[in-house]
Amino acid sequence: MKKLQILSLGLSVLLLAACGKSGQKTVVSVPQIQIGKAIPNTGTLPAGTYKGTFLANQTYTIGGDITINAGDTLLIQKGVKLNMTNGANIIVNGDLISLGTQASPVTITDPRRTKVAGPSTFGTDSAYVGGWGGIYAGPTSKLVVIKWTHLDFGGAALKALPFPNSNSLKTGAQYILYFMNPAGVFIMEDSWLYGCPDDATRFYGGTYNIMRNTMEKAGSNGGDGFNAKGSAVGNMAYNLVIGGATNGTKTASDGTTAGECQFAMYNNTYVNDGFRNSGVFGARSGSIEIENASRAAVFNNLVVDCEFGARIAAGPGGGKVYLADTTADASDLIPKTVTNYNFYYGDNAAITGQFVPTNVAQPVVTHPQANGIPDMAAFLGASYTFGFVYDGTSLVGKNNPMFVNYPLPAPNGFWLTQASVDSYNFRLQAGSPAIGQGTTATSTYTYITAGIPIDPNFGSSGITPPGKDMGCYQSNGTGNQH
Repeated sequence: MKKLQILSLGLSVLLLAACGKSGQKTVVSVPQIQIGKAIPNTGTLPAGTYKGTFLANQTYTIGGDITINAGDTLLIQKGVKLNMTNGANIIVNGDLISLGTQASPVTITDPRRTKVAGPSTFGTDSAYVGGWGGIYAGPTSKLVVIKWTHLDFGGAALKALPFPNSNSLKTGAQYILYFMNPAGVFIMEDSWLYGCPDDATRFYGGTYNIMRNTMEKAGSNGGDGFNAKGSAVGNMAYNLVIGGATNGTKTASDGTTAGECQFAMYNNTYVNDGFRNSGVFGARSGSIEIENASRAAVFNNLVVDCEFGARIAAGPGGGKVYLADTTADASDLIPKTVTNYNFYYGDNAAITGQFVPTNVAQPVVTHPQANGIPDMAAFLGASYTFGFVYDGTSLVGKNNPMFVNYPLPAPNGFWLTQASVDSYNFRLQAGSPAIGQGTTATSTYTYITAGIPIDPNFGSSGITPPGKDMGCYQSNGTGNQH
């Protein structure tokens, strides 16, 4: 499908690739491309329809909503900075391609805002108040690709619905990324999300590769990070999520009859998530949530000082997750929901007492597993009834993952306010107990390749398979590159 798209655009692309152990092509290097005409950089660009190319290393000021018509493509070359004013959005009815590089990333931001390091709280940090709007891709958008791109200070409220008949989107929505084409492809790799007032993303249908990204300060007093719904399927892997209001990654089969939401969530690192959620304690997770009849393979994740561990929510009366942790279907991309081979660390008993989330506000069906760290099946014992409250006091401060530069044990309450990476380094020191404790993909602990195009410009730059070390940074240098 992508080859046809490339030919239709009349492009000649040089691709240097190598095959990894997974059999997936991994892009080594690729030149910048241009689609159509260059967009002139002459003063503030007004609201209107756009196609063509924002040229490398230029700064553009955007004065209103940019709209990409169905059948058109807007490409952003490396080093471009888009200063979004007046709460401007990017409305995608066609294709959007943002091709930053590691050396020259793209930046889309509100120029009024400045990142602030150190302690961060709702009500005092402008990161939690929407600046520019978001990228909203509708039912005719076939492809969105975001690589090496900073998305900073998004989430200004939508003033009007950009698409007709959109039951999953309302005026006032405050997302940074929204995609709703069940036949479309969404790629976000090696990029950054910083600050937003609500869910950072909402995905309703389509195929996704969400990989090797960094997310900071997602949600004000609520909101999830990477939030997939509907019949969306794909991977969320090798992401660093720090200081999210609620979940870092989440699936729920809401708003669809087209099939279950299914994701592989592996080798992510979650730090200090879940503490700004002002809702009922226990009605949401603080790291990973699987709910509403969705399926997920959750493994090789490193969860540090988050309010809850991976949580399979049963909903009121336990009736909303018939598929989660209970049934299997070998024909599905994710045959059965599994949560195992995950590494947990907590600095107080409230945190360690929710490594296996309990029935605090609603039933859960999260079973204690034996292959994680700590071994919660052994800790809780054969007589434990899942969902019951337990005493995690003896787990406090155990199994320090030994980050290269981050204070663990953390000072009292540090996890409540440290919501950005700053100068910390979440790679693992030699000798970390998280090294070598992961599992590689099997029929149970699997990841998704079907439907994800591999291409330097119009697809994934490489689907990184599960790694042997817990978390998003691998001791062999693979994984998250930030």
